[in-house]
Amino acid sequence: MNLYPVETGNFKLDGGAMFGVVPKTLWNRTNPADTNNMIDIAARSLLIEDGNRLILIDTGMGDKQSEKFFSYYYRWGNYSIDASLKKIGFHRDDITDVFMTHLHFDHCGGSVQWNKDHTAYEPAFKNAHYWTNKNHWDWATKPNLREKASFLKENLLPMEESGQLKFMDISSGPYIEKSELGFGVLLVDGHTDKQMIPHINYNGKTLVFMADLLPTAGHIPVPYIMGYDTRPLLTLSEKAAFMNSAADANFYLFMEHDAHNEICTVKHTEKGVRLDKTFTFDEVYN
Repeated sequence: MNLYPVETGNFKLDGGAMFGVVPKTLWNRTNPADTNNMIDIAARSLLIEDGNRLILIDTGMGDKQSEKFFSYYYRWGNYSIDASLKKIGFHRDDITDVFMTHLHFDHCGGSVQWNKDHTAYEPAFKNAHYWTNKNHWDWATKPNLREKASFLKENLLPMEESGQLKFMDISSGPYIEKSELGFGVLLVDGHTDKQMIPHINYNGKTLVFMADLLPTAGHIPVPYIMGYDTRPLLTLSEKAAFMNSAADANFYLFMEHDAHNEICTVKHTEKGVRLDKTFTFDEVYN
């Protein structure tokens, strides 16, 4: 098995929305805001090369939305999914499986693209199965008003219409020891219903793809919860349980949305679980 971080593109989000009720004087220390109160956000995917399988976890925003749509998110930097795959010797047509932690547009938008003539949408990974779970799919395709702007039908329906959509068996949850793709999956419901958090055993370490359970290293204190979460009190309990386990077991936390830190570890302190160390991916695995 080999693992590769894949940068799909950076953007910005409102710092207050990203930290909910936490005062700016606290979160601004770790995630400094610009004059518009926006903070740096990454969309960092993970590629797993395992035998004949190339599994891509999440796909970022993609590039098919309108100029007006992207104007809300202040994209910055030069990253793209194609350039990042090329850098490590792969092409999107090589991908056999796309695992989506959840179906918010910044996690799955890159799964679907315009066709060559810009007349219809099509899967961006033509040789891949797209993996979600039935509970979350139903939640996303019949969205509540709070999340409706995050679940975009153009990101979802082409997966189903192409026949490439697959549902994971989550009946043994909340922790699935070994999913259909070979790694463990933790189910959490605070951010959105049945978000899936991969746990990958690699070179003697457990790497956890944090998705929106831990967006950045600045979110490590348990009460630091995004305003986007649909059930913040449930996130509170889910996050507390996970962070204690992460400190006990020395998990390596791969952060999808931290533009400046790829991986971190956490430790127990008198104030609760706190940041231990940050690493680049190469520092941990090369």
